[in-house]
Amino acid sequence: MTPSGKCYGHGHAHPASYAASLEGVDFEKMWRELAPVGRYDATGGYRRYAYTPAELECRAWFREQAVQRGLDVETDRNGNMWAWWGDPSAGGAIATGSHLDSVPDGGAYDGPLGVVSAFAAIDLLRANGFTPSRPIAVAAFAEEEGARFGIACLGSRLLAGAITPEAARALKDDDGVTFADAMSAAGFDPDGIGEDNERLSRISAYVELHIEQGRAQIDMDAPVAVGTSIWPHGRWRMEFTGRADHAGTTRLDDRADPMLTYANTVLAARKKARLAGAVATVGRIACEPNGTNAIPSRVRAWLDARATELSALDETLDGLKEATLARAERDGTEVSFTQESYSPEVIFDADLRQRVSRAVGSPMELSTGAGHDAGVLSARMPTAMLFVRNPTGISHAPNEFAHMDDCITGAHALADALKELAT
Repeated sequence: MTPSGKCYGHGHAHPASYAASLEGVDFEKMWRELAPVGRYDATGGYRRYAYTPAELECRAWFREQAVQRGLDVETDRNGNMWAWWGDPSAGGAIATGSHLDSVPDGGAYDGPLGVVSAFAAIDLLRANGFTPSRPIAVAAFAEEEGARFGIACLGSRLLAGAITPEAARALKDDDGVTFADAMSAAGFDPDGIGEDNERLSRISAYVELHIEQGRAQIDMDAPVAVGTSIWPHGRWRMEFTGRADHAGTTRLDDRADPMLTYANTVLAARKKARLAGAVATVGRIACEPNGTNAIPSRVRAWLDARATELSALDETLDGLKEATLARAERDGTEVSFTQESYSPEVIFDADLRQRVSRAVGSPMELSTGAGHDAGVLSARMPTAMLFVRNPTGISHAPNEFAHMDDCITGAHALADALKELAT
């Protein structure tokens, strides 16, 4: 399925050291076992939210895969899972993996592909008689999507000290359940969360494989690409406050309707992003009192904005705030913007990226507007990314997809990278 000489990237021959078959490796079996967990039949998407039954079942699957391979498996004090090939205390480890949680009605591949590929890569290395000279760890990071508690990459942020334990424990989901209470209910100790320098000191590099969340690899006919950078991006909570009233008896001129201000903001976000060369999305909203025949008193919405350069992101936000405040004055409403998370531009470690590129046959390079645990961890260690082609170009939706041949090609590429780094 991945014969010697397979082309990983368009125009680049792969100097593969592995056999064509996946003898001793059943990528498809792992994928079949994980695929039903958290699937929502009404949409065909996944609802694997942090510390819910579906996500805990994914954790059980991870543990089972580690045990089957004789790997030492543990969960750190921030809820991240680790499976170790070799002595975890030896130092200089090479880590790989991704996450198992999902966005609401997300696709099957975002996150799990990297975890399944990591286990498959270890199987490939073993099947070809390779013994690493330094430990290799497979990681599954907690609450990467931020779908339940609003902060993306929460597990890796806690690990790296990029968010305080106090702020994390106070986060709430839509039902008012705090992150601390959710951890406790799942059997974890929220009092122990926070920066973990001892664990970080054991790891010398992290390589994450991920499905591409766009169509660049389709256009370049590249099954595998190496990541170069992650765009600066962030999330902002916007609150629009007005006055509740009757939808039928209140004259238009007498209203202070926050929905109007919100609606104008959505359109302005698109316009300002286009002018600045950025992207901006309002994909989540909550309205009070949420009655068909009532003028809202408050609308809360969440903005996601990203750009290739910080200046474009700042231009988008400044322009949006100016337009929104002007509209609020006309509508008789009030508006507030609160930054919930922000990630600066990440340039992946040049030396590590070059070593990974050489190991997998110098495929195409790719920058991405999607955030990843590799981006958070880059502040504490060298990180790199591999991307597997997505023929639909769609992500964070049920139509997200990757051909099994490309998935297995990606597993071979990851195995090559791990072999290079762990030798």
